[in-house]
Amino acid sequence: MGKLRELLDLIETLRGKDGCPWDKVQTPRSMAIYLAEEIYELIDAIESENPTDICEELGDVLFHVFFISTIFREMGHFDIKDVVKKNIEKMIFRHPHVFDNLEIGGSDEVKKQWQQLKEIEKKYKNKESALDTLPQGFPALMRAYKISEKAAGTGFDWNDISGVIQKVEEEWSELKCEIAGKNGNGNNQDNLILEFGDLLFVLVNLARFSNVHPETALSGAIKKFERRFKKMEKIISKTGKNIISLSADEMDMAWEEAKKMDVS
Repeated sequence: MGKLRELLDLIETLRGKDGCPWDKVQTPRSMAIYLAEEIYELIDAIESENPTDICEELGDVLFHVFFISTIFREMGHFDIKDVVKKNIEKMIFRHPHVFDNLEIGGSDEVKKQWQQLKEIEKKYKNKESALDTLPQGFPALMRAYKISEKAAGTGFDWNDISGVIQKVEEEWSELKCEIAGKNGNGNNQDNLILEFGDLLFVLVNLARFSNVHPETALSGAIKKFERRFKKMEKIISKTGKNIISLSADEMDMAWEEAKKMDVS
């Protein structure tokens, strides 16, 4: 175990009699929030492609996994060895094409087989719906993607991407009509929210058909906007002006200049 044993010893010290008051009162529920935060920090580090940051954030996630398993060991349920054993068994079961010499095609077939094997595992046998296997705590965009995958796995899907594009155009048209109605004909905010949500959900399906994860795509778009906006602020600052005082045309010019500077 080596360093992993050291990590377990560290956690036991933190939770022990002379340990840290904060660590000693933590529960699996309280630690779950911090684990989620660490996972997002890890994702951010991976997006930055900085190996040093990724290494550090992986360590933070590992610490939380060990910490939570230690709490359950203290309660007499399981320890980290049980966690690892169970995961190894699961991974072997879900890779029969590797460990049982089962013939299979490319990665798409592997993904389909993975879902089928998950469905026959004990914890999913009593579910009433194919969608019941998805955690409620997923962020909306990620949950939308997973739900669309699950639904498609049952055969409830478009035949090809052209059908999805047509649906996107239909939902966009409905949203525009709702906006126009809200501005002129008194349509309510609830309808606008529903139409906006419908468009977002169909765009998630379009991403799925395009083999693009919407979370990754949106994250990239946000980072690009942040990068360009900061460049624009610097451009404006060099002129001695305040961004708030600029006219729309002046701001557009600064934005275009920032875009030219942003080669990525």
